[in-house]
Amino acid sequence: MVRYRRNHLPGGTYFFTVTLADRHSKALVDRADTLRAAFRATKATAPFAIDAIVILPDHLHAILTLPQDDADYPNRWRRIKAHFTTASIAAGLPMVPDKNGEYRLWQHRYWEHTIRDEDDFTRHVDYIHINPVKHGLVARVIDWPLSSFHRYVRNGDLPKDWAGTASTDTQGFGER
Repeated sequence: MVRYRRNHLPGGTYFFTVTLADRHSKALVDRADTLRAAFRATKATAPFAIDAIVILPDHLHAILTLPQDDADYPNRWRRIKAHFTTASIAAGLPMVPDKNGEYRLWQHRYWEHTIRDEDDFTRHVDYIHINPVKHGLVARVIDWPLSSFHRYVRNGDLPKDWAGTASTDTQGFGER
């Protein structure tokens, strides 16, 4: 088995991609309030700042900053995932445990990148905010409701029309 090496920098700022096991699921947008509650519950016991976030149907991207003396982001993601899963099951989301008794709502792993500097931070914030357009969910960034883009606009950090309007011809746009 591959042993993944993660960078654990106390007080670090990290970019994450966290994905559902079923890539066709819409559970994250359908249960966005449950996901918000999972973040709030986790922050109450293991503080962190959400610098940017976008919630898409089957995955999310986030930039989180941890307290100065803390580098334990794996525990935070474990708590967020567990809280969301437990609350979703309690609310009636049909899930059957696997042979080990685990609910496979989430992919086991996630993508983590340590933010290196202000330019790296800005590039990742931009990536987060453009993601709903990239995936063809909306034509304009402002039209996706589950994004920190709206906070950036309210705070005067970005204009409402940031990134313009996506063309209906998306050939060559987005991931390969």
